[in-house]
Amino acid sequence: MEQLKKKFHLGKTNREKIFTFGIVLLFFAVIEILRGTGNLSNLLKGQLVPICAYVVMALSLNLTVGILGELSLGHAGFVSVGAFTGIVTATLLKPVVPQTWLVLLISIVAGGLTAGIIGFLIGIPVLRLRGDYLAIVTLAFGEIVKSLITNLYIGVDAKGLHFSFINDNLNLLEGGKKIIAGPMGASGFPKISTFLAGILLILFVLYFLYRLLGSKMGRAIKAMRDNSIAAEAVGIHLTRFKLTAFTMSAFIAGMAGTLFALNFASLSATKFNVDMSILLLVFVVLGGLGNLRGSIIAAGVLTVLPEMLRSLRDYRMLAYSIVLIAIMLLTNNQRLMQWWTQTKKDAKKWFAKIRKAKDGGEA
Repeated sequence: MEQLKKKFHLGKTNREKIFTFGIVLLFFAVIEILRGTGNLSNLLKGQLVPICAYVVMALSLNLTVGILGELSLGHAGFVSVGAFTGIVTATLLKPVVPQTWLVLLISIVAGGLTAGIIGFLIGIPVLRLRGDYLAIVTLAFGEIVKSLITNLYIGVDAKGLHFSFINDNLNLLEGGKKIIAGPMGASGFPKISTFLAGILLILFVLYFLYRLLGSKMGRAIKAMRDNSIAAEAVGIHLTRFKLTAFTMSAFIAGMAGTLFALNFASLSATKFNVDMSILLLVFVVLGGLGNLRGSIIAAGVLTVLPEMLRSLRDYRMLAYSIVLIAIMLLTNNQRLMQWWTQTKKDAKKWFAKIRKAKDGGEA
């Protein structure tokens, strides 16, 4: 192992990256093996795409909360913008583009771009605020987006797209189709999201975030998080870097929203409420602020856990809450972390002694 590290120059950071990518690929391999052998339950099959979508959402929020250091409680707003943009795009492209994967790809990119543009426009005034004020404004933004989509009607006919915020009288021509029907949400759109697409999106977002963190921009963003006054004193433009990170976070959330939406046969804006924003924040905090691998594990486990506890019926959410509290206590227990760190050091020394004794015996 030591020779391998020297040969490929695997530092601690690179090993962490490889380990994180390995977790995602291992999860994909295990699921595919279970699916191929027929041992994958229907419950888990239905959760595969949402797990991938929630992982990407958690990674996007970690960029804002964990890496940038700004508390956002309206992340579900960006997810919903991406979701309904992706629904409209997929509905328009499906009849004219025969390749399903291409329809999904274009829809995901369109959802991300739309959410990124909204994030940029919202970030210009919002990022001047800090702390609790920023959290309250972003919370209001999420609720405003939900209200707007709830009252939005979109249809398509031979003349193109028709929009309305007043009523559902879109004056569609014969053969026209209503895509979004206000409070009733969207229905009849293609269900084209796949588990493979979700895994590929996770890998792409991980690669993008790791490259960002290792770049000059990433170091500037982390410097602002640690000490904004010192960062500004050395010439870092706070507003520009904050806005860039916030926009990228919204872009990733929009892509995740499209992946999430195109896994269902129907969807309404009420799905993207404040509860989703809080759930995403739980993923980030539980996995560790700025810890991408922790966000992946937390999002995956906590997405499946409520369904696994469904047999408890009335006590399901009670058990879920107890598990959350237990994990938080364990991950924030300093004595436990010190014991674990010392145990790993002792284990390394023990294995080193065994290897040394084995090499001496062979000589």
